[in-house]
Amino acid sequence: MVSSKTIYVFITLIALTGCASFYQLNYEFNKNFEQGNIEQAATVLNQNKKAAKSKTRFLYYANQGVVEHLLGNYQESNNWLEQAYIFGEDYQKNYLNFAASYFLNPNLIVYPGEDHEHLMLLYYKALNFLKMEDYESALVECRRLNQRLYELGDKYTSENKYQKDAFIQNLMGIIYDAAGDYNNAFIAYRNSLEVYQNEFSEMFGLSAPEQLKKDLLRTGSLAGFPEEVDRYSEEFGIEYTNLPPPEGGELVFFWHNGLAPVKDEWSINFVAVKGDGGQIFFQNEEYGLNFPFFYDTNQEGNASITDLTGTRVAFPKYVEREPFFNSASLEINNYYYPLEKAEDINAIAFKTLRERMLEELGKGLLRVALKKTIERQVRKEDETLGFLVGVLNFASEQADTRNWQTIPHSIHYTRVPLKEGENEIVLHTEGKRGSSEQTFKFIGEKRKTQFQTYQSLESNVAF
Repeated sequence: MVSSKTIYVFITLIALTGCASFYQLNYEFNKNFEQGNIEQAATVLNQNKKAAKSKTRFLYYANQGVVEHLLGNYQESNNWLEQAYIFGEDYQKNYLNFAASYFLNPNLIVYPGEDHEHLMLLYYKALNFLKMEDYESALVECRRLNQRLYELGDKYTSENKYQKDAFIQNLMGIIYDAAGDYNNAFIAYRNSLEVYQNEFSEMFGLSAPEQLKKDLLRTGSLAGFPEEVDRYSEEFGIEYTNLPPPEGGELVFFWHNGLAPVKDEWSINFVAVKGDGGQIFFQNEEYGLNFPFFYDTNQEGNASITDLTGTRVAFPKYVEREPFFNSASLEINNYYYPLEKAEDINAIAFKTLRERMLEELGKGLLRVALKKTIERQVRKEDETLGFLVGVLNFASEQADTRNWQTIPHSIHYTRVPLKEGENEIVLHTEGKRGSSEQTFKFIGEKRKTQFQTYQSLESNVAF
């Protein structure tokens, strides 16, 4: 028997959840961020002090980290990003919250961050350390990234799962390279090449950038691996020539193109069919889905679940925000260096959500079964109140649409030689509907590698 107090608490909980998506609930911040009004976006964040203690504080910390990064406050950015990372790690160990996520509306549960979002926290931290010329700390973040990827490998059972990241290995090579550790740089570049060839090309349609191949040959030569250099030269079809380093050092430029996908929801209608031996099956013929649940045939009131005929279950999905620009290059001294795609965050987001979709299906059906059980029991005591519970059940069935929406759609990069003294570099971005230019100035220094990031916030999709 379900008590009236339990009914009241249940109705209150589901009534608290609105129908707006997370993007819509944070429209003012998103609008300012997407329009490039970063200082105003920071003001909106700072005024929302309650968010730092809310169920979405992971996203509050993460957004603060991105905003401070774009404002050039790299240490402050790292402080926020580390808070988000620690919070996500602690949540993974909170089994009470994890269990609650199976039974309550997911929007009432603390948001712990998606798997790829945890990786992006560490990526941004590595970039911040590079801007501060702290290469060792940047490498520490790359190692933490690798550790997280190994954990993902243990988490999912799919044979074609995302468990290695070519770009992260590439980034490690770039950092070792900048520090003058050419042996480790060569190893990291080689590892990156293998992941591009063996996983990324098939999983994400992303092949090894030409810049990676050039860096692999150069560091192999500097590290004293002539046989490896010859082998890769033949494989790449590149005739390697040992050239002196640029007189003003080099620039490694990361272009963050567009914005990551936004979460929305979709739903499936299931029919519940009673089976033998204490089983009930939630079936959907359109998608070929069939999920068995067990119930106690001897328990009083079991009809509350076996009398179910059908129900709607909501699940999260990603909606891609197609970038406004699809290519870019850097111009220096009338020479153009193409920015090559090295990481497709949009594709990784879709991939990681698909990896856990069966888990989401199971959570959704358990949640609905619990709601329907309570609804049926209430109807036995009060038909009108039971009807109202049913209405609230339907209205409150929502997917979790929270996600980190300020990270880029994809990451592109290139390496540019500099002359000593002042260098003027123009970033050219091109899209089907327009183009743009952005000018940068760098002071070249002998044997120094400089790092620059730039994010194009424009998108072809409006929300």
